[in-house]
Amino acid sequence: MEACTRGGAPAWTEPNHEIIADLALTATGAGIWSLDLGTLEVTWTTGVAEALGLPVENEHGVRDRLLELLEPLTVAANNCPVWHNFDLEQCHETPDGDTRWTRFLARAQGNGSGGIERLVGIATDVTERHGNEQALADLADRYRLLVELSPDGICVHEGGRLVYVNPAAARFVASDSADDLLGQPITDFVDPFAVPDMLKRIEALDGPGATTTPTEVELKRLDGETMLIESVSVRTTWQGRPAYQVIMRDITAQKSAEAALHYQAALVSHVSDAIIATTADGVVTSWNPAAEAVYGHSSRSAIGRPVGEVVGSGLDPAAVLTDGGVVEDTHRRADGSMLAIRVSAAKMNTGYVLVCADETARRQAERRYSTVVAALDEGVVVIGADGLVESANPAAGRILGLPLHAMIGCSTTLFPLYDESGQRIDPTDYPSAQSQRTGKPTGTRVVRAQRPDGRCVWLSMSCRPLDGSPTTPAAVVTSFTDITERRAIGERLEHDATHDPLTGLANRTLVLQRLASALREGGRGGMACVLFIDLDKFKVINDSLGHNIGDKVLRIAGQRLQHSVRRSDLVGRLGGDEFAVVTFEVRHDGEIRSLIEHLRHSLTEPITVDGRRLRIDASIGIVTAGPDDERSAEDLIRDADVAMYQAKTRGRGRDEFFDVELRERIQRQLRLEQDLRDAIRGGQLWVAYQPVVDLRTYRTVAVEGLLRWDHPVHGSISPGEFIPLAEESDLINLIGGHMLRTATRELATRRGPGKIDTRLTVNLSARQLDDEKLVDAVAEALRATGLPPEELCLEITESALMREPKAAAEVLTALRGLGVRLAIDDFGTGYSSLAQLWKLPLDTLKIDRSFVAGLDEPGETDAEAIIKGIVTMAHAMGLTVIAEGTENARQVEILRDLGCDQAQGFHFGRPSRAADIFPSEH
Repeated sequence: MEACTRGGAPAWTEPNHEIIADLALTATGAGIWSLDLGTLEVTWTTGVAEALGLPVENEHGVRDRLLELLEPLTVAANNCPVWHNFDLEQCHETPDGDTRWTRFLARAQGNGSGGIERLVGIATDVTERHGNEQALADLADRYRLLVELSPDGICVHEGGRLVYVNPAAARFVASDSADDLLGQPITDFVDPFAVPDMLKRIEALDGPGATTTPTEVELKRLDGETMLIESVSVRTTWQGRPAYQVIMRDITAQKSAEAALHYQAALVSHVSDAIIATTADGVVTSWNPAAEAVYGHSSRSAIGRPVGEVVGSGLDPAAVLTDGGVVEDTHRRADGSMLAIRVSAAKMNTGYVLVCADETARRQAERRYSTVVAALDEGVVVIGADGLVESANPAAGRILGLPLHAMIGCSTTLFPLYDESGQRIDPTDYPSAQSQRTGKPTGTRVVRAQRPDGRCVWLSMSCRPLDGSPTTPAAVVTSFTDITERRAIGERLEHDATHDPLTGLANRTLVLQRLASALREGGRGGMACVLFIDLDKFKVINDSLGHNIGDKVLRIAGQRLQHSVRRSDLVGRLGGDEFAVVTFEVRHDGEIRSLIEHLRHSLTEPITVDGRRLRIDASIGIVTAGPDDERSAEDLIRDADVAMYQAKTRGRGRDEFFDVELRERIQRQLRLEQDLRDAIRGGQLWVAYQPVVDLRTYRTVAVEGLLRWDHPVHGSISPGEFIPLAEESDLINLIGGHMLRTATRELATRRGPGKIDTRLTVNLSARQLDDEKLVDAVAEALRATGLPPEELCLEITESALMREPKAAAEVLTALRGLGVRLAIDDFGTGYSSLAQLWKLPLDTLKIDRSFVAGLDEPGETDAEAIIKGIVTMAHAMGLTVIAEGTENARQVEILRDLGCDQAQGFHFGRPSRAADIFPSEH
């Protein structure tokens, strides 16, 4: 409880002027004071010191005496309504030994939510009035003055109407002027239900001087409120006529004080702390129920005994006061168990009051808390308001690399802190400094601390005020966890998430991130360039030598690429055998060509792995982006991939720059591939038939089924465009099966007595030959359509047969088991040997059209010789020979003379629909 001071004198917080004006009506020569009931902070003017008989400059003396004298008002105010008035007179002794009376007039001021916040009032020195009562009694006018200034309300009524009202009575009924009340009926201020009793009391007064007994009544006020008073009526005279004088005393404060006393008594009976009263010699005179519960002694057994004997220790109230009024002590219960007690002592007139708080459970909890804190892996440090370490747990010392005794008293600046970017944190921005400065907790923050031994540790640190005090700077507790290992793991995981585990190069994610970041940067000069690198024939190495060798080759290739670029360039592995090189600030294509040559030269150097000497090359797609290019990183990688694909289709070991036309072509291929998936369901695929003619009889002996596609948007799509798309995807088996079923059905419906007896020839791709369901699919088509197996001839290209001759022979043998005929197509382009042909169950050999076309060239003797040799060899093996691509009569004549059995080509007919190639039924 302190007074606010300003400039060496108490600072007066000016209260409501209306309150002071109201209180001032009853006092003159007074000082103003204000008391905050929540904090017991008191302020005053210099008149208060004069009213108390104390020097103005003695601030502490004025404060202590004022708080002591106002104590009854603070107690009463807790049970009174807002704006309630108090009137208190107190007797006290000045420092000079004089007795002085001070009157305190006060009013309770609300806090806006229905509660009382403070008392505001006036202090008046009434010593003279008390000391001169005898002298005043000698003077009549002094008596009148006393009545006028009396705090008790005094009025006289004659004939039931008021003829005199003193100021106090006017104030009681909330009247601004006593004169305004004259002539009003006395019953206007009495509760109607109490009027009969009042009349009965005054009627009993049989003569002058007769008085009624003090009676508690409710006085009606002009503002509609009521006031509890104690009323005494005296029979008197007024101007010679019988009248009654009524003396009214405001007993509101008295009732409040009584209520407060009852509350205090109840509080003493119900508080959890033991409250013990003793004589000056320490003999127990009062023992509340809490004392019975704490010590196990009943009130009857404790009262009359020395307090030290009852509580089981040498408790001396006077010694407690000497030690400051509060001590920590160990007491014993009646059963002998130990108690940790905090004893507070206060002196009374006849002895002492002791408040004994049982802190046994709290002390035990504190010990357990200290044990828990000491066992924590988390560092805990308490930092005082002065910024020095007050305490720390063992984990803090272990993490920060200092013994605990060396940490105590040290400044937090002993441990330099750095943020996650590596910047030194200013000590004023330390979490502990921020919390001390603001009085608020700080959120978790990751910092790097440098220990005295030079080692750095990463900490996850938070800080909060220790006791929640609003004052700053405050003592704070800082807790932190060593996350050095966790952070290292996180950094490794972050590295692993953005790097290829096999080569250690950037992965696709990091390549895209770095490229996107560079594209976003404004003001970059030159071009950004992306090289999409695909190792040629790596699958051969992987499949033939194993994945272990393949992985080593990939690692070496990655290292060579990394060593062939600038430090500012980025090399990444996108997956499989695909790499990317991203370079920036490229000025012209010549730089790119130079880089490609350097990379290719590095890659094509022989590689020695596990004693094997290997060579690799790469297909490279290049895309560039200028400063104004709006493509994203994903777009650039995609376009480079498209260019690489184009380079690979042109042959191995090539490079290709991306352009828009290339993208559109690739996009067309992608769209066509998707449309091809829907073509079967949409009825867009159909079979065209080209006749195969016997060169001896010129009779059509067979037709070759050829798949055609009528696209709903692009019209007729060339087989040379969509068949490779189907080969590269998983569609070839789907559309191949569709063609086989369609062709066998269309031919089967046209066979029979009096109808065509033409055989059907259908091509099989290399992918179909690998399909384990091929044999079953052919058998099902023959069964479903009824076409005789010997009327179906399946053609397989020479290159497909030579890819895996042994596996191809097994499939052909299974097909031959169904009874179908087999032909080798495009013979002369696949480098097959006679020994391999001899082992295959073939029926027909088809000469590639390139040899037939050679018959029209000048000096065609080489083509004739080759065809003659093929015919001779095939006939020797019992094979029928068919020449493809015959386009004129001269070619036909030469082929016939060379012994070729059959031929097909535009000379005999172009591929046409079934309705156009087969005769109509009549």
